[in-house]
Amino acid sequence: MMCNMVPAADQFPQECIVFAAGQEGYFAYRIPALAVAADGTLLAFAEARKNNLSDPGGQGQEIHLVLRRSRDRGSTWLPMQMIEDAGRLCSSANPSVVLDRSNGRLWLFYIRCQPGRGSGTARPGTDDVQNFVRYSDDAGKTWSEPIDISRTARDYNDPQWRITVPGPGGAIQTRSGRLLVPCWKREPYRNLVLFSDDRGKSWQRSEIIPNEAGSDEAQLLERCDGTLWMDCRQQVGNHRLLLESRDDGRTWKTLGAGQQATPVACAIERFTCRDKGAVHDRILWSGPRGPGRKDLCIWTLYNDDSHFKNPRQLWEGYAAYSDLAILDDGTVGVLWEKGVDKPYQYIAFSRVDLSWLEPR
Repeated sequence: MMCNMVPAADQFPQECIVFAAGQEGYFAYRIPALAVAADGTLLAFAEARKNNLSDPGGQGQEIHLVLRRSRDRGSTWLPMQMIEDAGRLCSSANPSVVLDRSNGRLWLFYIRCQPGRGSGTARPGTDDVQNFVRYSDDAGKTWSEPIDISRTARDYNDPQWRITVPGPGGAIQTRSGRLLVPCWKREPYRNLVLFSDDRGKSWQRSEIIPNEAGSDEAQLLERCDGTLWMDCRQQVGNHRLLLESRDDGRTWKTLGAGQQATPVACAIERFTCRDKGAVHDRILWSGPRGPGRKDLCIWTLYNDDSHFKNPRQLWEGYAAYSDLAILDDGTVGVLWEKGVDKPYQYIAFSRVDLSWLEPR
């Protein structure tokens, strides 16, 4: 593991490599998801792609779901944990994690794909791809057995509905206590949410969110005023799709174009609120500035502005998927896909603070 955490705690950004291609016998690691446990432990999830870079269902592919944890805000990381190895040429993929603040339980959502089956090859009405959830009551040290929620996540009677996929990342708990997981489906490409109002004892599927343009990978955010946003990867065009809910995720409407970005999984996170003593309401968004999947930046949206501002560059080079989390000391963690001389060589963790993010 390579770390570039500087000695002085007030110097940012700080960086540490969490997963590196070739380590532990895996061809590469992809699809990062970052969570903070109730005790402050950081959890970095990833897909360990065994044989090649292809997505679930790719020829000869096998993907394991793995985790590393840090108890010192990302300065060092404990050895890799295996969450699921579903068997030869199976894929366990697309982690999305939410903390229930009422009891400290972490909920992990993911998909399990049979050999040769993925978003484009899964057969409607079958268990080619299943949806599972696990939980942890000890900050990710151990996890429950998987709970199959496939028939909640997907309509098995729909002759077109191949797959429902969480996140990656981006699940939240609202101030009402509701647990919400952003999802996408095909065919066609549309977004929806899974939610629970009983601390995870049962889960429900929302209505499909209307969107003729099509959208998939998404993250959720609760704004300081309680409004929910869903930031989605677009199927067409060069801007994200932004959706809004004013009733705790029951119904959604399209706000319009979000950040300009190449189609890629990006992250959105509430950072500070004026009603909690901050000077500004702040929302953070991370993604590659481009062209393409290069130059990872973090932007900030202030108060009631309609546009994100002040891009702060973390890396000039290959950069793709990312996930954000606010750490227990108020700093910001970013887990992201990094390449030096080619894409997807590493999953890195970076840590920044408010002073680094503010305009220079």
